[in-house]
Amino acid sequence: MIKDLQQFQFVLKNRKDLNCVFSFIALLLLCQKGQAQFVNQGDLKVSNNTLLSIYMDYDNTTTGNFINDGQVHAFKNYNNDGVVSYNEKNSGTTSFVGEQEQVITGSQIADFQNIVFNNLASLIPFQLKTTISIGKNSDFKYGIVNAADYNGKVIFKENATHSEASDQSFVDGKVQKKGTNEFQFPVGDEYFFRPSFQAGAANGDIYTAQYFHKNSADLHSHLSKDETILQINDQEYWEVKQEKGADKIVLSLSLNNDTTPSQFFAETSKVKVAIVRWDEALGKWVNDKGVLSEPVTGEVYSRLLTGAVGGYGIFTTALVKAEFEDHELIVYNAVSPNGDGINDTFHIKGIDRYPDNSLEIYNRWGVKVYEAKSYNESDVMFAGYSDGRATINRGEKLPTGTYFYILKYNNTQRVVEKSGYLYINNQ
Repeated sequence: MIKDLQQFQFVLKNRKDLNCVFSFIALLLLCQKGQAQFVNQGDLKVSNNTLLSIYMDYDNTTTGNFINDGQVHAFKNYNNDGVVSYNEKNSGTTSFVGEQEQVITGSQIADFQNIVFNNLASLIPFQLKTTISIGKNSDFKYGIVNAADYNGKVIFKENATHSEASDQSFVDGKVQKKGTNEFQFPVGDEYFFRPSFQAGAANGDIYTAQYFHKNSADLHSHLSKDETILQINDQEYWEVKQEKGADKIVLSLSLNNDTTPSQFFAETSKVKVAIVRWDEALGKWVNDKGVLSEPVTGEVYSRLLTGAVGGYGIFTTALVKAEFEDHELIVYNAVSPNGDGINDTFHIKGIDRYPDNSLEIYNRWGVKVYEAKSYNESDVMFAGYSDGRATINRGEKLPTGTYFYILKYNNTQRVVEKSGYLYINNQ
């Protein structure tokens, strides 16, 4: 029943053919202290090309079945204890666009196809006190989503993406990703968007990531570390968990002048920047190595640090001792496969001395584009094409850009790992 008709403020607009379907069993508006609620206890469907604007708290009860194939604008709080879903063939979008802080709650996962966060009420206008999932895209326009303080979580499904994440809008808390696609986790803390990237996941793998603008020494002493580690970043860390699966991934951490100490941007012949991870079994920080990118433009971060990590848990950056430099090997890190006989392949001079070797090449986001055993200077050479069992767009010419390689070879005394960047010009 409606106790105060003036509080009954939801607006329905059909943009095409008045085909919005409201076949719900009961719709109740409850008023307490002048505040109304839009309560769904049955079946509610917003059809394609239809806009539903809700200017009051929305409550989808345990018997509520809410299907959004159109546009829903939520201006106040949103609760789901039932079913919130969509039809794959449509493109339903739910926009949180209030003018006051909004609380998102519920005992059941709300399954959104597309979601928009755009609330100017405060810097952190969204309190996420439940788990929501995204099937297609999350648009972070304005407003930080605070999930960390309320045990909330955002799940991105197999092919889900996000857009416009920045220091003004990201998830402060846990973000989970399902599937094999490379992914940028839209995470941050204390008004800083600091994404991590993962690639190389196997089918069915599930990963959860969170960023902390805090000192990881509060969790694990920086004195307990590999002898190769010189100094550990004491300003920030990431937690990456493998919820399902057994494979290792390629992880990229974002560096930024606002949060990353300046010394972790500079490398010398004796000191390198690397990813380090707390190893629970060993009880110390271990060196997972990595390659520091050239300066990045057009992003909120300045550089990326990328490496094939050996496990999961707490990660941060560190200064480490440079590995043994083999002067018998010379890496020519430019490839321009245009048939002119100059730099047509990725040439590693001297690699024929070490036939027991492997080479992997990754793109900027950590996606493997090439792999080979027994790389040499004659017939097993990278020519700027995607090739390998775990790559994308196999057999196709790779786009012009910066890539990185990981070379492992046995020099009869030990297995040496060498990594670095190479530039491909496929124009």
